[in-house]
Amino acid sequence: MSDAVSPLATPFPELPAIAGVTPRVARAGYKDWGRCDLTYVELSQDTAVAGVFTRNVCCSSEVELGRANVAQGRARALVVNAGNSNAFTGYRGREAVEQIMTQVAANLGCAQEEVFVSSTGVIGVPLPKDKARAGIEAALAADECTWEEAARTIGTTDTFPKGASAKAQLGAVQVHFSAIIKGSGMIAPDMATMLGYVFTDAAVSPGFLQECLSAANRRTFSCITVDSDTSTSDTVLAFATGKAGNEPLTSFDSPGADAFAAALEDICRQLSHLVVKDGEGAQKFIAVAVSGAVSDESARKVGLAIANSPLVKTAIAGEDANWGRVVMAVGKAGEPADRDRLSIGFGGTWAARDGQPLADYDEAPVAAHLKGREISIEVDLGLGDGRATVWTCDLTHGYISINADYRS
Repeated sequence: MSDAVSPLATPFPELPAIAGVTPRVARAGYKDWGRCDLTYVELSQDTAVAGVFTRNVCCSSEVELGRANVAQGRARALVVNAGNSNAFTGYRGREAVEQIMTQVAANLGCAQEEVFVSSTGVIGVPLPKDKARAGIEAALAADECTWEEAARTIGTTDTFPKGASAKAQLGAVQVHFSAIIKGSGMIAPDMATMLGYVFTDAAVSPGFLQECLSAANRRTFSCITVDSDTSTSDTVLAFATGKAGNEPLTSFDSPGADAFAAALEDICRQLSHLVVKDGEGAQKFIAVAVSGAVSDESARKVGLAIANSPLVKTAIAGEDANWGRVVMAVGKAGEPADRDRLSIGFGGTWAARDGQPLADYDEAPVAAHLKGREISIEVDLGLGDGRATVWTCDLTHGYISINADYRS
């Protein structure tokens, strides 16, 4: 992880232990940075799993195998490697992943398909099999670690470890969620964006868990962007051990299903915001709220066009209330928009209404708002009831500095 901490960083929260979940960390030495770089999480038998994965067609073997394995719905272990993404590494990369899966499965006495592997770091370097084998051996022998240690271990350019918790009342039973995530750059919504893992003690069928995670993803991870670049390794997995003892949730007709889905979405939203707040070089957290679109999906696409605009992001970095750049971004989104119905504001102050600047527009409150750490941009298209919120960060010289020498 980076030594310099984002000004938007938040302290790592107290996360509850989840029955049936045991995290450990070890050092495999994938990168010469003198710290643990392998997080291993052991899961109790019959743990349900669901996942969403990158749509990047140059994805890693970890993603390909994870996508196939999640279909069978059960998990016994998770392995996350940091420092080497093992993407674009051909058969050698796939063999390394299969070796890890086989090694862990043999130790647990489970099917190889119940072991999930993620890797993050430099693209194009096969994961060293000898280091992978030794790292797994060390992890299997390690003591249980804290959630913060597990989160810190999977970071790359992250400047702070990221975690979140939630809970839900399912009738007489309260269920708990703990989650960790890594992500700072190469962040754009095309499924999810980064490596994120949610653990709960709720009893949930794999099919319903997948339904809830996919829905939560659409409104959280798929609504964030740092730099418009979709990673080759993006993965979000949810694991449900069933240890809470609630009546298993199988559909939205199950008692407590709505509460469970709401808690899962809440923790996903918390995680997604943490990733944006650690955007490479970020100084400001930006919420782009779009209303008046022809549909929610159209509003999301307009919001992403604004959030991904280098001109908008640099204007915010410079604390310049240049709403004309927002007009430009709306117009290039490829979604229905009418110049003469468009309204734009910052921090609750409207700068333009119905296609023209307000005659009494006072830029002073907008300028004051842009000096803060958390910025809001409001756009009303005036065409319908569609709405969406997208989250991003500003674009600073720090982003260039980090990525210009990433491999060194």
